Amino acid sequence: MGLIDRLRGRGRRRPGRARDDGRRGTLDRGSHRTDLTHLEQFVASRRGVEGYVEPRTTVTETTIVLVAADGEWTRRRIDGPDVARKLSRDLSIPVYDAQVTGYPQRMRDWSSRQKGL
Repeated sequence: MGLIDRLRGRGRRRPGRARDDGRRGTLDRGSHRTDLTHLEQFVASRRGVEGYVEPRTTVTETTIVLVAADGEWTRRRIDGPDVARKLSRDLSIPVYDAQVTGYPQRMRDWSSRQKGL
């Protein structure tokens, strides 16, 4: 069985290893506590932070991009859109669906400034 077959959920499964959640594998690792800690610290140390949830793909798990008022941003893995929304409620920040709203211009401006440094 090749890598592609495993990602598509084909091939033999070892006993006790069946996936019950209906999700297929990705090439990315899952979310860790360190990811959540980083997000919490980013929000605590910056002002005007907003969250943008990026959907799970065949290559990456669900991610959230946090963008501060000055455009500085960070991206981390998260265990699904529901966890992202719960995190945003806990941290009292607005959260948006990146596929619907897109990203703020200040994020692109900040990235451009960083390339110039």
